[in-house]
Amino acid sequence: MSFRLVVLAAAFLLLAAQMPQQGIIDMDGQSFAPPDPREKAEWTFARLRYDLGDEFGYGRFGFQRWAADWPKADRQFIRGVRRLTRVQTRSTEQVVDANSDDLYNWPWIYVEDAGGWTLSRSQAARLREYLLRGGFMMVDDSHGDSEWQVMSAGMRMILPDRPIEDLADQDEILHVAYDLNDRVQVPGTRFIWGRWRYTADSTKPRWSAIRDDKGRIVVAICHNSDVGDAWEWADSAEYPEHAASVAYRTGVNYIIYGMTH
Repeated sequence: MSFRLVVLAAAFLLLAAQMPQQGIIDMDGQSFAPPDPREKAEWTFARLRYDLGDEFGYGRFGFQRWAADWPKADRQFIRGVRRLTRVQTRSTEQVVDANSDDLYNWPWIYVEDAGGWTLSRSQAARLREYLLRGGFMMVDDSHGDSEWQVMSAGMRMILPDRPIEDLADQDEILHVAYDLNDRVQVPGTRFIWGRWRYTADSTKPRWSAIRDDKGRIVVAICHNSDVGDAWEWADSAEYPEHAASVAYRTGVNYIIYGMTH
């Protein structure tokens, strides 16, 4: 394939990945296309679209890492939030670009695989202002020491004076809706029925957080776990039920905490 065709193919895939998805197919082959995709609601699942620092924006694995599990994970979790809580929840997710001031319109945002992100100074400054204005960020699906270093380097750009700390048993965020006393590793499907194996530096889950100067948790980090994969595959009999349950309870806790603190 010529270089020109490679570029065209990459551009097509990028465009396809950014197009809004109207209908998702569940494990039973049924479509659940939301009838009211842009309704106003108390809470919306917002997903951050960030840079990867290479020419085409696909990263070392050849795809946009911010978009892993999107949009099925987002919408299946949305369905769970509607079923498990009284939070008025929009039926579709919102993709928010890290370069846009639209970020300030969404007080809760999900970051997939920050072990592969590359932030500019302006993006870091915008995310810092977002968090200090009252925003809440859930960071998921980084694995191993190298991805931890990439993720935490971005966090230092955003909040240079705030350390990452492990959550303690008594932290309110673990009990605001559900009691998350058993903080297990939520596995990605690539580790369950794929060929991937956990390395020595990725076997122990880290449930971590960053606080602002008033002690409010502004960033919640799920390292060595893939909560989004559990949301996406919760409708599969092959995905472990307990891990899926923990994933949904974790997400609900983080929403409730973010909305009330």
